[in-house]
Amino acid sequence: MPTRRIKLVINYDGTDYFGWQRQRRQRTIQQTLEDAITHLCGVPVELFGSSRTDAGVHALGQVAHFDVDTRVPTSNLVKAVNNLLPQDITVVRADEVPPTFDAIKNTKRKLYRYGIYTRPVRPVMDIRYCWHRPGKLNVETMTQCADMLIGTHDFKSFANASDKRASSVRTITKCTVTREENWVLIDVEADGFLYNMVRNIVGTLVEVGRGRWTPSRFADILKARDRSFAGPIAPPSGLCLMRIEY
Repeated sequence: MPTRRIKLVINYDGTDYFGWQRQRRQRTIQQTLEDAITHLCGVPVELFGSSRTDAGVHALGQVAHFDVDTRVPTSNLVKAVNNLLPQDITVVRADEVPPTFDAIKNTKRKLYRYGIYTRPVRPVMDIRYCWHRPGKLNVETMTQCADMLIGTHDFKSFANASDKRASSVRTITKCTVTREENWVLIDVEADGFLYNMVRNIVGTLVEVGRGRWTPSRFADILKARDRSFAGPIAPPSGLCLMRIEY
C-alpha cells in the first residue's frame, strides 16, 4: 500500500505528562500516542505536533500528522487508537490529507486560553485545569494591558530566558480578559508563541490586576524586551490549547 499522511485532532489532560515532546525517561503525550498508533498499525510512526505544550498544559485542539503504510482504514482510526490510549488522551478526529500538509509549518494561528479561579475555596472538580488564585482582579486594567499586546511586537520580555530562537517577533491577533462569575479567562491568539510566552503574559497581567503594577508599567515591560522586567510565570495547570487554524 502507498504511504498515507494522516492528520489528527487531539484532546488531552496534560497534568500527568512531561509535556508534548518525546523525552528520554519521561512520560509525554507524543510518546504515548506514537506507542498506541505503532501498536495499531504494526509499524513505527513518528508524530509531528503543531504545539509543543509544556508539562502540565492541556489541549482541546492539538493537531498532529504522521505518515504510515497500513491497511487500517482512516475511518476506523479514531476508535481503534482511543481503545489503546489512557483516559486522559483522546483523538477526536482523523483525516487523510495530501502529503504537502504539515501540522507545524502550515499553522496560521493558535488560540490558548488561561483560566484563573478567584474564590477562596479551591474548586476541587476543576483544580487540574486552573490557577487557583484567591482574590479580586481588576479585569478592566488587565484589559487595557491586553490591548497593548495586539499587533506585531517583539515579545522577548515574555519569553523564557532560555528561548534562543532567532526572532522573538510575533503577531497577536486577539488578547482578551473576561470575568465569568468566579473565573477570569485570558484568551491569546497569535501566529506563533515563544517558550512560556502565554504563561508569562498571564503572570504579568495578574500583577496589574492585583494593583501592584500600572498599565504604564506594563507598556514599559513590553518595550524593554527583557524577561527580568516582566512578572512571574503562571502555573501550567490553567493553560489550554483551544484551537489551531490552517
